[in-house]
Amino acid sequence: MEPSAHVGKTALPGVGTRYDLATESGRHLSVVVHQDGRRILAFHDPEDEDNCKDAAALAPHEATALSELLVPDPVAHLHQHLEIDLVTEHIPVTKRSPYAGRTLGATQARTRTGASIVAVLRRTDAFPSPTPDFRFAIGDTLVVVGTREGVDAVAELITGG
Repeated sequence: MEPSAHVGKTALPGVGTRYDLATESGRHLSVVVHQDGRRILAFHDPEDEDNCKDAAALAPHEATALSELLVPDPVAHLHQHLEIDLVTEHIPVTKRSPYAGRTLGATQARTRTGASIVAVLRRTDAFPSPTPDFRFAIGDTLVVVGTREGVDAVAELITGG
């Protein structure tokens, strides 16, 4: 289990709030959050918390950028090993479609293209995970997920292209 850090919080009347963190290396780090939104990042003497060794004022956008750098991405390690090449597209069922009025199963889309029709949008309704007996209607919009080639093949299949 990963060790947890202890963050102290001190109200600073008329100023804002100070958050303190003592690092494993013995450094004392503080962030003062002012009532107007400014942030001050400071290093203190561990023997005297009132003795500030160095400080940097951060504008709100800088504080946001720093926080994004400091928060670990829980799935970053997956990006190093996987390259996912999936796309999602909306494909309309028009009166020219050979599948207007026919069922999803009749398309054999997944078998023929490797892409999946994961939902059908009809007027103000959505039909997620349609079953093979789901019947398409003119005006439906199919939500298709797959590789670029697979999704393009479904589009060609559905539009009769």
